[in-house]
Amino acid sequence: MTQIKKVVLAYSGGLDTSAIIPWLKEQHDCEVVAFVADVGQGAEELEGVEAKAIASGASSCHVVDLKDAFVSEYINPILKTGALYEGTYLLGTAMARPIIAKAQVELALKVGADALAHGCTGKGNDQVRFESTYAALAPELSVIAPWREWTMKSRTDLLNYLASKNIPTTASAEKIYSRDANAWHISHEGGELEDPYCEPSEQVWTWTQSLEQAPNEAQYVSLQFEAGVLTAVDGESMTPYNALNYLNGVAAKHGVGRIDIVENRLVGMKSRGCYETPGGTVINNALRGLETLVLDKAAFKFREQIGLEFSHVLYDGRWFTPVAQAQLAAAESLAQALTGEIVVKLYKGHATVVKRQSPNSLYSEAFSTFEEDEVYNQKHAEGFIRLFSLSSRIAAMHKEQN
Repeated sequence: MTQIKKVVLAYSGGLDTSAIIPWLKEQHDCEVVAFVADVGQGAEELEGVEAKAIASGASSCHVVDLKDAFVSEYINPILKTGALYEGTYLLGTAMARPIIAKAQVELALKVGADALAHGCTGKGNDQVRFESTYAALAPELSVIAPWREWTMKSRTDLLNYLASKNIPTTASAEKIYSRDANAWHISHEGGELEDPYCEPSEQVWTWTQSLEQAPNEAQYVSLQFEAGVLTAVDGESMTPYNALNYLNGVAAKHGVGRIDIVENRLVGMKSRGCYETPGGTVINNALRGLETLVLDKAAFKFREQIGLEFSHVLYDGRWFTPVAQAQLAAAESLAQALTGEIVVKLYKGHATVVKRQSPNSLYSEAFSTFEEDEVYNQKHAEGFIRLFSLSSRIAAMHKEQN
C-alpha cells in the first residue's frame, strides 16, 4: 500500500464524512484536509461545517463557493442539451458531481496532497462520478473510498465509532432519509421509499408544497432567454444563479418539480428516489417551448438525440470525456437561435408554457392559418406526397408482381 501523507476529503459535515476523518487518520496515519463545496445547498447545511471538520480531526477545512460557476458552467450547458435521464430525471445530483470533484482535485494539488477521498457507497453512482473525474484530472493521486474498505455497515456503527473517538455529532439513528441538495434540486432516498409500493409521505418532501396545499390560483412567470441562457425573469435582469434561486421559491409554492421514480443505477441495480426540482422544471419547460418555435424539424430531432445520449453520459459520470464535450458543443451550436420570451403558467404541480415569442421564430401564421391565405397552394402537397411515399408505392407494385 502506498504511504499516504496528506489526503483531501470531499466533506459534507454529515455522519459518513465525519466518521471518515478519524478513520483516515487511524488507518493511514495521515493529515486530512476537509473540502466543502458550496453548490447552493443552503446556509443551514453549511452552518458550522468548518468547526465540525476540525472537531472530527481535520487539520483544516476549505469551503469553496461554486454556486455561480455551477449554474453558469454546468447547469446552463446541460439545459441546452435537453438531457432527461430515463425521460424524467433532471439529473440534479449527476450535474453537480463534476464541478465538486474538479474543485476537490484543484485543492489537493494546491496543498500538495497525495490522495483524494470521498464518502460515496459502493452501491451508488457517485463513486464512479467522483473517481472518473479524479482519473481525468489527476490520475497520479491515490483514491480512498472508505465505504469499500471499512467494516462498518450502518448508521448505528458510525455513531458508535464516533462515540468511541469522543467526536461530537448532531446525527442520530432516527434519521431515515438520505438527502442531497444543491441549487438545482434536492434528492430523497431511504425510509419508506425503499418499498416501491409505498406512497411517499409528506415528510419526504422538503422544498415544495403538496398539490393539496398549493394555491388555487395560477401564477404566470415570464422568462427571457439569450442564446439559450436565462437572463431575465418577469422583466428583471438576473444572474443565472439568482434567476434559478428566485424560480425555486416561486415554483415550489405551486408544487412544481416533484418526481417519484425508480431508476437504473450505473452499477446495475434499480433504486427508488424522490426529487424536487422546482425552478429547474420551469426553466427546462420554457427552454423546450422556445425550441419548438425556432428549431426546424431536423434540428429539433438532432437536439432530442443529443439530450437522450447526453443524459447517459452525464449520469454515468463522463463529463470530462471527448464524447461529452462533442455533445455539449453541438447543443451549444443549436442554442444560438434560442433567444426570446416564454411565459409559463404555474398551477398545482404544472409548469405549462402558454406564450412564446422570438426574433428567430420559424412560425408563420400566414402559412399555418386555417383561414384563407395567399401564400400556400394546397395542390402542391399532392406531388410532395407522391414523392414522399414513392418507396412504399414501389414496394407495393413489387409485391403485386410477385
